[in-house]
Amino acid sequence: MNRTRLFGLLTLSVLLAACGQTPAQLTPDAPQASAPTFVDGELLVQLKGGVSSQALTSLSALGVQNVETLATVNGAALLRARITDGQGVTAKAQQLQASGLVRFAEPNWTYQTQALPSDISYTNGTLWGMKGNFGSGAETAWAAGKTGSKSVYVGIIDEGYQFDHPDLRGNAWMNPFDPADGRDNDGNGYVDDSRGWDFANNDSTVYDGGTRGSLDAHGTHVAGTIGGTANDGGVVGVNHNVTFISGKFLGRRGGNTADAIKAVDYFTDLKTRHGLNIVATNNSWGGGGYSQAMYEAIVRAAKANILFVAAAGNSGTNNDTTASYPSNYDTTAGAGYDAVIAVAAIDKAGALASFSQYGKTTVDIGAPGVAITSSVPYNTYSSYNGTSMATPHVTGGVALYASINPGASAAQIRSAILGSATPTTSLSGKTVTGGRLNVSGF
Repeated sequence: MNRTRLFGLLTLSVLLAACGQTPAQLTPDAPQASAPTFVDGELLVQLKGGVSSQALTSLSALGVQNVETLATVNGAALLRARITDGQGVTAKAQQLQASGLVRFAEPNWTYQTQALPSDISYTNGTLWGMKGNFGSGAETAWAAGKTGSKSVYVGIIDEGYQFDHPDLRGNAWMNPFDPADGRDNDGNGYVDDSRGWDFANNDSTVYDGGTRGSLDAHGTHVAGTIGGTANDGGVVGVNHNVTFISGKFLGRRGGNTADAIKAVDYFTDLKTRHGLNIVATNNSWGGGGYSQAMYEAIVRAAKANILFVAAAGNSGTNNDTTASYPSNYDTTAGAGYDAVIAVAAIDKAGALASFSQYGKTTVDIGAPGVAITSSVPYNTYSSYNGTSMATPHVTGGVALYASINPGASAAQIRSAILGSATPTTSLSGKTVTGGRLNVSGF
Protein backbone atom coordinates (compact mmCIF):
# COMPACT_ATOMS: atom_id res chain seq x y z
CA MET A 1 0.00 0.00 0.00
CA ASN A 2 1.31 3.44 -0.85
CA ARG A 3 0.40 5.72 2.05
CA THR A 4 1.07 9.45 1.66
CA ARG A 5 3.05 11.05 4.49
CA LEU A 6 2.59 14.74 5.02
CA PHE A 7 4.99 16.65 7.24
CA GLY A 8 4.12 19.87 9.07
CA LEU A 9 0.61 21.01 9.83
CA LEU A 10 -1.98 19.08 7.82
CA THR A 11 -5.43 20.37 6.93
CA LEU A 12 -7.58 17.53 8.16
CA SER A 13 -10.53 17.82 10.49
CA VAL A 14 -10.08 17.13 14.16
CA LEU A 15 -12.69 14.46 14.63
CA LEU A 16 -14.67 14.67 17.82
CA ALA A 17 -16.19 11.96 19.88
CA ALA A 18 -19.28 10.39 21.13
CA CYS A 19 -19.37 9.58 24.81
CA GLY A 20 -19.21 13.16 26.04
CA GLN A 21 -15.77 13.94 24.63
CA THR A 22 -15.05 17.64 24.13
CA PRO A 23 -12.68 19.19 21.59
CA ALA A 24 -9.17 20.20 22.61
CA GLN A 25 -8.60 23.96 22.53
CA LEU A 26 -6.76 25.22 19.46
CA THR A 27 -3.41 26.85 20.11
CA PRO A 28 -2.06 30.04 18.48
CA ASP A 29 0.02 27.79 16.22
CA ALA A 30 -3.08 26.09 14.81
CA PRO A 31 -5.73 28.79 14.38
CA GLN A 32 -8.03 26.98 11.94
CA ALA A 33 -10.72 24.63 13.22
CA SER A 34 -9.86 22.16 10.45
CA ALA A 35 -6.20 21.89 11.47
CA PRO A 36 -4.88 19.16 13.77
CA THR A 37 -4.32 20.33 17.33
CA PHE A 38 -1.51 19.76 19.80
CA VAL A 39 -0.63 20.27 23.44
CA ASP A 40 0.29 23.92 23.81
CA GLY A 41 3.82 24.49 25.10
CA GLU A 42 5.02 20.89 24.59
CA LEU A 43 7.21 19.06 22.08
CA LEU A 44 8.37 15.53 21.46
CA VAL A 45 12.13 15.67 21.00
CA GLN A 46 14.51 12.87 20.10
CA LEU A 47 18.11 13.63 20.95
CA LYS A 48 20.99 12.36 18.86
CA GLY A 49 22.25 10.42 21.88
CA GLY A 50 21.34 9.47 25.42
CA VAL A 51 20.18 11.85 28.11
CA SER A 52 23.28 13.52 29.52
CA SER A 53 23.69 16.58 31.68
CA GLN A 54 25.36 18.34 28.75
CA ALA A 55 22.45 17.54 26.43
CA LEU A 56 19.91 18.75 28.98
CA THR A 57 21.91 21.92 29.56
CA SER A 58 21.97 22.55 25.81
CA LEU A 59 18.19 22.03 25.64
CA SER A 60 17.68 24.40 28.55
CA ALA A 61 19.74 27.06 26.80
CA LEU A 62 17.38 26.72 23.83
CA GLY A 63 14.32 27.29 26.02
CA VAL A 64 13.22 23.67 26.48
CA GLN A 65 12.96 21.59 29.67
CA ASN A 66 12.75 17.80 29.78
CA VAL A 67 9.53 16.55 31.42
CA GLU A 68 9.97 12.80 30.95
CA THR A 69 11.84 10.25 28.88
CA LEU A 70 9.30 8.30 26.82
CA ALA A 71 11.67 5.77 25.23
CA THR A 72 15.23 5.11 24.16
CA VAL A 73 15.46 4.19 20.49
CA ASN A 74 18.81 2.96 19.13
CA GLY A 75 20.56 4.67 22.03
CA ALA A 76 18.80 7.99 21.44
CA ALA A 77 16.44 9.42 24.05
CA LEU A 78 12.87 10.41 23.11
CA LEU A 79 11.76 13.20 25.43
CA ARG A 80 8.50 14.91 26.26
CA ALA A 81 9.65 18.49 26.68
CA ARG A 82 8.14 21.77 27.88
CA ILE A 83 8.85 25.09 26.16
CA THR A 84 10.10 27.57 28.77
CA ASP A 85 10.76 30.76 26.79
CA GLY A 86 7.25 31.48 25.53
CA GLN A 87 7.86 30.60 21.88
CA GLY A 88 5.18 28.79 19.90
CA VAL A 89 5.31 25.07 19.27
CA THR A 90 6.01 25.30 15.54
CA ALA A 91 8.72 27.94 15.90
CA LYS A 92 10.45 26.08 18.71
CA ALA A 93 10.40 22.80 16.78
CA GLN A 94 12.07 24.53 13.84
CA GLN A 95 14.68 26.11 16.13
CA LEU A 96 15.56 22.76 17.71
CA GLN A 97 15.71 21.04 14.34
CA ALA A 98 18.18 23.68 13.13
CA SER A 99 20.32 23.39 16.27
CA GLY A 100 21.88 20.06 15.29
CA LEU A 101 21.22 18.74 18.80
CA VAL A 102 18.15 16.66 17.96
CA ARG A 103 17.17 13.98 15.50
CA PHE A 104 13.69 15.50 15.30
CA ALA A 105 11.37 17.81 17.20
CA GLU A 106 7.61 17.78 16.66
CA PRO A 107 4.29 18.76 18.27
CA ASN A 108 2.68 16.53 20.86
CA TRP A 109 -0.49 16.03 18.78
CA THR A 110 -3.88 15.62 20.42
CA TYR A 111 -6.33 12.88 19.43
CA GLN A 112 -10.03 12.20 19.79
CA THR A 113 -12.16 9.10 19.48
CA GLN A 114 -13.77 8.37 16.10
CA ALA A 115 -17.42 7.87 17.05
CA LEU A 116 -20.71 9.71 16.67
CA PRO A 117 -23.75 9.30 18.95
CA SER A 118 -26.83 7.44 17.75
CA ASP A 119 -29.90 5.66 19.18
CA ILE A 120 -29.21 4.87 22.84
CA SER A 121 -31.73 2.04 23.12
CA TYR A 122 -30.96 -1.64 22.90
CA THR A 123 -33.37 -4.27 21.62
CA ASN A 124 -32.77 -7.88 20.62
CA GLY A 125 -31.71 -8.42 17.03
CA THR A 126 -29.80 -5.16 16.61
CA LEU A 127 -26.37 -6.77 16.25
CA TRP A 128 -26.41 -6.65 12.44
CA GLY A 129 -22.64 -6.25 12.39
CA MET A 130 -22.22 -9.86 13.50
CA LYS A 131 -24.50 -11.34 10.83
CA GLY A 132 -24.23 -12.09 7.12
CA ASN A 133 -25.56 -9.76 4.45
CA PHE A 134 -23.37 -6.69 5.02
CA GLY A 135 -22.22 -7.63 8.53
CA SER A 136 -18.93 -9.30 9.43
CA GLY A 137 -20.19 -12.88 9.01
CA ALA A 138 -19.21 -13.71 12.59
CA GLU A 139 -22.37 -15.77 13.18
CA THR A 140 -21.32 -18.18 10.43
CA ALA A 141 -17.92 -18.64 12.09
CA TRP A 142 -19.61 -19.25 15.46
CA ALA A 143 -21.87 -21.90 13.93
CA ALA A 144 -18.73 -23.72 12.83
CA GLY A 145 -17.40 -23.65 16.40
CA LYS A 146 -14.98 -20.78 15.80
CA THR A 147 -15.52 -18.45 18.74
CA GLY A 148 -12.01 -17.30 19.63
CA SER A 149 -9.53 -18.18 22.36
CA LYS A 150 -8.52 -16.73 25.73
CA SER A 151 -4.89 -17.31 24.69
CA VAL A 152 -5.22 -14.51 22.10
CA TYR A 153 -4.67 -11.01 23.49
CA VAL A 154 -5.77 -7.64 22.15
CA GLY A 155 -4.69 -4.22 23.39
CA ILE A 156 -7.39 -1.54 23.56
CA ILE A 157 -5.62 1.80 23.09
CA ASP A 158 -8.51 4.15 23.79
CA GLU A 159 -10.38 5.29 26.84
CA GLY A 160 -10.50 2.73 29.59
CA TYR A 161 -13.25 0.12 29.72
CA GLN A 162 -15.55 -1.23 32.40
CA PHE A 163 -13.73 -4.51 32.96
CA ASP A 164 -16.42 -5.83 35.34
CA HIS A 165 -19.28 -5.24 32.87
CA PRO A 166 -21.34 -8.46 32.62
CA ASP A 167 -20.41 -8.82 28.95
CA LEU A 168 -16.69 -8.09 29.44
CA ARG A 169 -15.56 -9.47 32.78
CA GLY A 170 -15.08 -12.97 31.39
CA ASN A 171 -12.51 -11.71 28.87
CA ALA A 172 -10.83 -9.00 30.97
CA TRP A 173 -7.10 -9.49 31.64
CA MET A 174 -5.69 -9.93 35.12
CA ASN A 175 -1.94 -9.38 35.11
CA PRO A 176 -0.12 -12.45 36.48
CA PHE A 177 3.24 -10.66 36.39
CA ASP A 178 2.33 -7.80 38.72
CA PRO A 179 -0.20 -8.65 41.45
CA ALA A 180 -1.76 -5.72 43.28
CA ASP A 181 0.64 -5.38 46.20
CA GLY A 182 1.97 -1.84 45.86
CA ARG A 183 5.15 -2.94 44.08
CA ASP A 184 6.31 -3.00 40.46
CA ASN A 185 6.93 -6.74 40.44
CA ASP A 186 7.76 -7.07 36.76
CA GLY A 187 9.89 -3.93 36.57
CA ASN A 188 8.08 -2.26 33.70
CA GLY A 189 7.70 1.05 35.52
CA TYR A 190 3.99 0.61 36.29
CA VAL A 191 2.95 -0.38 39.81
CA ASP A 192 0.04 -2.83 40.03
CA ASP A 193 -0.95 -2.63 36.36
CA SER A 194 -3.38 -5.46 36.96
CA ARG A 195 -5.80 -4.56 34.15
CA GLY A 196 -3.42 -2.47 32.06
CA TRP A 197 -2.49 1.17 32.62
CA ASP A 198 -4.10 4.61 32.51
CA PHE A 199 -1.52 6.74 30.69
CA ALA A 200 -3.82 9.77 30.71
CA ASN A 201 -3.81 9.93 34.52
CA ASN A 202 -0.66 7.87 35.17
CA ASP A 203 -2.32 5.35 37.45
CA SER A 204 -3.49 1.75 37.46
CA THR A 205 -7.22 2.55 37.46
CA VAL A 206 -8.18 1.87 33.86
CA TYR A 207 -11.90 2.44 34.42
CA ASP A 208 -12.91 5.84 35.83
CA GLY A 209 -16.65 5.91 35.13
CA GLY A 210 -17.92 4.62 38.46
CA THR A 211 -21.42 3.23 38.84
CA ARG A 212 -22.85 6.27 37.04
CA GLY A 213 -20.92 5.33 33.92
CA SER A 214 -19.80 8.92 33.47
CA LEU A 215 -16.53 8.07 31.66
CA ASP A 216 -14.97 5.41 29.44
CA ALA A 217 -18.10 4.57 27.43
CA HIS A 218 -16.21 4.66 24.13
CA GLY A 219 -13.56 2.18 25.28
CA THR A 220 -16.22 -0.07 26.79
CA HIS A 221 -18.19 -0.02 23.54
CA VAL A 222 -15.08 -0.98 21.56
CA ALA A 223 -14.34 -3.87 23.94
CA GLY A 224 -17.85 -5.29 23.57
CA THR A 225 -17.58 -5.46 19.80
CA ILE A 226 -14.21 -7.21 19.94
CA GLY A 227 -15.12 -9.72 22.62
CA GLY A 228 -18.44 -9.43 24.41
CA THR A 229 -19.09 -12.85 25.97
CA ALA A 230 -21.92 -15.12 24.83
CA ASN A 231 -25.06 -16.34 26.58
CA ASP A 232 -25.20 -13.73 29.32
CA GLY A 233 -28.26 -11.84 28.13
CA GLY A 234 -26.45 -8.86 26.64
CA VAL A 235 -24.48 -8.30 23.45
CA VAL A 236 -21.83 -10.55 21.95
CA GLY A 237 -18.56 -9.68 20.24
CA VAL A 238 -16.80 -11.08 17.17
CA ASN A 239 -14.99 -13.33 19.68
CA HIS A 240 -16.80 -15.04 22.54
CA ASN A 241 -13.36 -15.81 23.96
CA VAL A 242 -10.42 -13.41 23.86
CA THR A 243 -8.36 -11.49 26.39
CA PHE A 244 -8.24 -7.71 26.27
CA ILE A 245 -5.83 -5.37 28.04
CA SER A 246 -6.42 -1.66 28.54
CA GLY A 247 -3.96 0.95 27.34
CA LYS A 248 -6.00 3.98 28.35
CA PHE A 249 -4.67 7.27 27.01
CA LEU A 250 -7.87 9.14 26.16
CA GLY A 251 -9.59 11.15 28.89
CA ARG A 252 -12.33 13.77 29.03
CA ARG A 253 -10.53 15.99 26.52
CA GLY A 254 -9.00 13.35 24.30
CA GLY A 255 -5.35 12.35 24.43
CA ASN A 256 -1.92 13.18 23.07
CA THR A 257 0.93 11.59 21.16
CA ALA A 258 3.24 11.15 24.15
CA ASP A 259 0.67 9.07 26.04
CA ALA A 260 -0.29 7.13 22.90
CA ILE A 261 3.38 6.19 22.38
CA LYS A 262 3.62 4.93 25.96
CA ALA A 263 0.49 2.84 25.42
CA VAL A 264 1.85 1.26 22.21
CA ASP A 265 5.21 0.54 23.85
CA TYR A 266 3.43 -0.97 26.88
CA PHE A 267 1.94 -3.69 24.71
CA THR A 268 5.19 -4.24 22.82
CA ASP A 269 6.96 -4.74 26.15
CA LEU A 270 4.31 -7.16 27.42
CA LYS A 271 4.79 -9.28 24.33
CA THR A 272 8.57 -9.16 24.03
CA ARG A 273 9.37 -9.61 27.74
CA HIS A 274 6.53 -11.86 28.87
CA GLY A 275 5.58 -13.64 25.67
CA LEU A 276 1.91 -12.67 25.77
CA ASN A 277 0.23 -13.52 22.48
CA ILE A 278 -0.80 -9.94 21.72
CA VAL A 279 -1.87 -9.97 18.08
CA ALA A 280 -3.25 -6.45 17.64
CA THR A 281 -4.09 -3.14 19.20
CA ASN A 282 -7.39 -1.40 18.46
CA ASN A 283 -7.02 2.30 17.72
CA SER A 284 -10.41 3.99 17.30
CA TRP A 285 -9.05 7.55 17.46
CA GLY A 286 -7.33 10.19 15.35
CA GLY A 287 -6.96 13.86 14.60
CA GLY A 288 -3.26 14.71 14.88
CA GLY A 289 -0.62 15.35 12.24
CA TYR A 290 2.28 13.14 11.22
CA SER A 291 4.54 12.13 14.13
CA GLN A 292 7.90 10.48 13.58
CA ALA A 293 7.89 9.35 17.20
CA MET A 294 4.44 7.74 16.86
CA TYR A 295 5.42 6.08 13.60
CA GLU A 296 8.49 4.54 15.21
CA ALA A 297 6.46 3.25 18.17
CA ILE A 298 4.10 1.50 15.73
CA VAL A 299 7.13 0.07 13.92
CA ARG A 300 8.48 -1.30 17.21
CA ALA A 301 5.14 -3.03 17.76
CA ALA A 302 5.10 -4.28 14.17
CA LYS A 303 8.52 -5.88 14.66
CA ALA A 304 6.98 -7.72 17.63
CA ASN A 305 4.21 -9.04 15.34
CA ILE A 306 1.49 -6.73 16.66
CA LEU A 307 -0.97 -5.30 14.14
CA PHE A 308 -2.24 -1.73 14.50
CA VAL A 309 -5.92 -1.57 13.51
CA ALA A 310 -6.99 2.06 13.06
CA ALA A 311 -10.12 4.09 12.35
CA ALA A 312 -10.03 5.89 8.99
CA GLY A 313 -11.83 8.92 10.45
CA ASN A 314 -15.25 10.56 10.38
CA SER A 315 -14.95 13.70 8.24
CA GLY A 316 -16.07 12.04 4.97
CA THR A 317 -12.84 13.03 3.21
CA ASN A 318 -10.32 11.17 1.04
CA ASN A 319 -7.28 10.01 3.00
CA ASP A 320 -5.33 9.61 -0.25
CA THR A 321 -5.30 13.37 -0.69
CA THR A 322 -5.44 14.58 2.93
CA ALA A 323 -3.64 12.21 5.28
CA SER A 324 -5.36 11.11 8.48
CA TYR A 325 -3.29 9.78 11.34
CA PRO A 326 -2.74 7.28 12.76
CA SER A 327 -4.54 5.31 10.02
CA ASN A 328 -2.27 6.65 7.25
CA TYR A 329 0.95 5.29 8.75
CA ASP A 330 2.63 2.54 6.70
CA THR A 331 5.26 0.49 8.53
CA THR A 332 6.63 -1.31 5.45
CA ALA A 333 9.89 0.65 5.32
CA GLY A 334 10.55 0.32 9.04
CA ALA A 335 9.28 -3.18 9.78
CA GLY A 336 9.39 -4.96 6.41
CA TYR A 337 5.60 -5.21 6.16
CA ASP A 338 2.64 -2.90 6.72
CA ALA A 339 1.19 -3.60 10.17
CA VAL A 340 -1.56 -0.97 9.90
CA ILE A 341 -5.11 -1.87 8.87
CA ALA A 342 -7.14 1.28 8.16
CA VAL A 343 -10.91 0.78 8.47
CA ALA A 344 -13.84 2.60 6.86
CA ALA A 345 -17.46 2.32 8.05
CA ILE A 346 -20.45 0.89 6.18
CA ASP A 347 -24.13 0.72 7.09
CA LYS A 348 -26.46 -2.29 7.17
CA ALA A 349 -27.33 -1.79 3.47
CA GLY A 350 -23.67 -1.98 2.51
CA ALA A 351 -23.31 1.71 1.73
CA LEU A 352 -20.21 3.64 2.71
CA ALA A 353 -21.28 5.66 5.74
CA SER A 354 -21.76 9.33 4.91
CA PHE A 355 -19.26 10.35 7.59
CA SER A 356 -16.62 7.72 6.80
CA GLN A 357 -13.25 8.71 5.39
CA TYR A 358 -11.98 6.55 2.56
CA GLY A 359 -8.98 6.12 0.27
CA LYS A 360 -8.21 3.80 -2.62
CA THR A 361 -4.58 3.47 -1.52
CA THR A 362 -4.72 4.38 2.18
CA VAL A 363 -7.89 2.81 3.65
CA ASP A 364 -7.82 -0.96 3.56
CA ILE A 365 -11.27 -2.34 4.24
CA GLY A 366 -14.82 -1.51 5.31
CA ALA A 367 -16.69 -2.88 8.33
CA PRO A 368 -20.00 -2.25 10.15
CA GLY A 369 -19.97 1.23 11.68
CA VAL A 370 -23.56 2.55 11.71
CA ALA A 371 -26.09 1.80 14.49
CA ILE A 372 -23.69 -0.54 16.27
CA THR A 373 -24.97 -1.74 19.63
CA SER A 374 -22.41 -2.72 22.25
CA SER A 375 -21.62 -2.55 25.95
CA VAL A 376 -21.29 0.77 27.79
CA PRO A 377 -20.98 1.71 31.48
CA TYR A 378 -22.58 1.04 33.80
CA ASN A 379 -23.70 -2.52 32.94
CA THR A 380 -25.78 -1.34 30.01
CA TYR A 381 -25.78 -1.00 26.20
CA SER A 382 -25.93 1.72 23.58
CA SER A 383 -25.80 2.18 19.82
CA TYR A 384 -23.10 4.36 18.24
CA ASN A 385 -22.00 5.34 14.75
CA GLY A 386 -18.42 5.86 13.63
CA THR A 387 -15.29 4.39 12.16
CA SER A 388 -14.58 3.82 15.88
CA MET A 389 -17.25 1.13 15.73
CA ALA A 390 -16.04 -0.38 12.44
CA THR A 391 -12.47 -0.75 13.70
CA PRO A 392 -13.14 -3.23 16.55
CA HIS A 393 -15.03 -5.48 14.15
CA VAL A 394 -11.75 -5.83 12.23
CA THR A 395 -9.67 -6.17 15.41
CA GLY A 396 -12.07 -8.88 16.47
CA GLY A 397 -11.56 -10.54 13.09
CA VAL A 398 -7.78 -10.44 13.62
CA ALA A 399 -8.15 -12.12 17.02
CA LEU A 400 -10.56 -14.73 15.63
CA TYR A 401 -8.19 -15.62 12.80
CA ALA A 402 -5.27 -15.84 15.22
CA SER A 403 -7.24 -18.26 17.42
CA ILE A 404 -7.82 -20.57 14.45
CA ASN A 405 -4.29 -20.19 13.05
CA PRO A 406 -2.06 -19.91 16.14
CA GLY A 407 1.20 -19.98 14.17
CA ALA A 408 0.29 -17.13 11.81
CA SER A 409 2.51 -14.05 11.74
CA ALA A 410 1.08 -10.55 11.85
CA ALA A 411 1.77 -10.14 8.14
CA GLN A 412 -0.06 -13.39 7.40
CA ILE A 413 -3.04 -12.39 9.54
CA ARG A 414 -3.25 -9.01 7.84
CA SER A 415 -3.10 -10.68 4.43
CA ALA A 416 -5.87 -13.09 5.43
CA ILE A 417 -8.13 -10.29 6.70
CA LEU A 418 -7.72 -8.24 3.52
CA GLY A 419 -7.72 -11.27 1.22
CA SER A 420 -11.07 -12.49 2.55
CA ALA A 421 -12.83 -9.15 2.09
CA THR A 422 -16.11 -9.42 0.21
CA PRO A 423 -16.28 -7.08 -2.81
CA THR A 424 -18.74 -4.29 -2.05
CA THR A 425 -19.96 -1.74 -4.59
CA SER A 426 -19.77 1.24 -2.24
CA LEU A 427 -16.14 0.45 -1.41
CA SER A 428 -14.92 -0.09 -4.97
CA GLY A 429 -12.31 2.55 -5.66
CA LYS A 430 -12.70 3.79 -2.08
CA THR A 431 -10.58 1.20 -0.27
CA VAL A 432 -7.54 -0.93 -1.09
CA THR A 433 -9.55 -4.17 -1.11
CA GLY A 434 -12.75 -2.68 -2.52
CA GLY A 435 -14.52 -4.82 0.03
CA ARG A 436 -15.86 -5.35 3.54
CA LEU A 437 -14.80 -7.54 6.43
CA ASN A 438 -15.91 -11.17 6.17
CA VAL A 439 -14.79 -13.63 8.85
CA SER A 440 -17.24 -16.38 7.89
CA GLY A 441 -14.66 -18.43 6.02
CA PHE A 442 -11.93 -18.41 8.66
